[in-house]
Amino acid sequence: MEKFDVIVIGAGVVGAMIARTLSRYELNVAVIEKESDVCMGTTAANTAIIHAGYDPLPGTLKAELNVRGNKLWDQLAFELGIPFKRTGDYVVAIDSNEFNKLEELYNRGKLNGVIGLEILGRDEVLSRLPYINKDVGGAMFASTGGIIDPFQAALAPMENAVVNGVKLFLETSFEDFIFDGKRIVGIKTNKGDFLCSWVINAAGLYADTVMHKANLHPEFKITPRKGEYYIFDRNEFAISEVLFPVPTEISKGIMVTTTVHGNTIIGPNSHEVPDKEDTSNTVEGLDEVFKGASKLVPQIANSMKHVIAIFAGLRATGNARTPNPNIDYHHDFLIEVNKDIGLVNVAGIESPGLASSPAIAERVIELLKDSGLKLKEKKDFNPIRSPRPRFKDMSNEERAKLVSKNPSYGRIICRCEYVTEGEILDEIHAPVPARTYDAIKRRTWLGTGRCQGAFDTPRVVEILSKELGISPLEVTKKGDDSYFLLRKTKEV
Repeated sequence: MEKFDVIVIGAGVVGAMIARTLSRYELNVAVIEKESDVCMGTTAANTAIIHAGYDPLPGTLKAELNVRGNKLWDQLAFELGIPFKRTGDYVVAIDSNEFNKLEELYNRGKLNGVIGLEILGRDEVLSRLPYINKDVGGAMFASTGGIIDPFQAALAPMENAVVNGVKLFLETSFEDFIFDGKRIVGIKTNKGDFLCSWVINAAGLYADTVMHKANLHPEFKITPRKGEYYIFDRNEFAISEVLFPVPTEISKGIMVTTTVHGNTIIGPNSHEVPDKEDTSNTVEGLDEVFKGASKLVPQIANSMKHVIAIFAGLRATGNARTPNPNIDYHHDFLIEVNKDIGLVNVAGIESPGLASSPAIAERVIELLKDSGLKLKEKKDFNPIRSPRPRFKDMSNEERAKLVSKNPSYGRIICRCEYVTEGEILDEIHAPVPARTYDAIKRRTWLGTGRCQGAFDTPRVVEILSKELGISPLEVTKKGDDSYFLLRKTKEV
């Protein structure tokens, strides 16, 4: 049985960043992920913001790693071909009471080491943001804030890690640890046992379950906090800025923002839910999002006819207080090493986890090094992941040249987003292959336009069936039993 130096549990953005960083070294590394694709948990459904770092409390890991992570994204986006824009962001105070809180955020940001902060008066805000609520009292602008494609932020480092030797095991669920005395020597999964010297727990919403299997932190609990969203047709309603309300103690508030693909998105609200798989939308929740966003941008009230999709995501919120009065996790990231048993826990990674993820990976490597793991850099490590052709973004001359080399790029499968057959084939045969409809959707943006897949779905099912060598009846939307087709028509 193959033995790994390190096994990473979880293939969200944190697990992917850790895997990519480990792939720089002469190590045998595996990543296990319970879903059919990478980035199907918290990373897949969020606001896609690279936070500047003014919101976390000074002195916390959230503050330190947010600011450090923010600085790392420019180089990462360049190396890995990740869509990323430093748009800056605004924290908008609607009245004088909220305006007084901006100074607190400004000072907090300065203590955290955030650069590019400025407080704007009412007239300046109205000049920059003519669509904003006319009762606005002012705003704080953070020039280092940005937006990113959150799926590519996880897929790209994972692909780069695989190219550099990391082994990825999908649909592989952690069940328990294998111990030799007090030391972890492997893990049990639904696909069999894996032997290893170290385990990194980056299991997102289930990170508490994993650490409890090692008899660590029984008082630590992750409670899912649901956030709901609307997405608008970018051709009908578009806000090009990133707008936050003044934050509360539990949330950064209901935003109005843009995506790297040009769609306006509003949300999220924030409510605890008991079920770690509950990504359903609710009438009450969506109404709350609508009202909150309309408070910032009143014209949203007349633009709901341009909504093309709704969705919800879950944040992995760790607890603060515990039954033990001497233990308080302060809702901070929990990142620690237990050298004796060979486990690194990376837990409670809620917002600003996406922004912080590159710095979290750095911190994990430091912990492993300090614990005695030998880290010898590879001479042949390749940090570059070249982006694949995107027909929609090409000039007509570039398109003609591409089609002349490969006619499959001339066959449009998704008319709304101009996704071609060639692009779909690229993703099916990529280092981390797309094997479901949603996997292709996340990679190419297929099916995200006004028709929401009504035109492309049958064609994608046909392509997946052919390329994977399976029956169309076996093609799924997102793995497991999410089949599109029940039986052949003539069998009815």
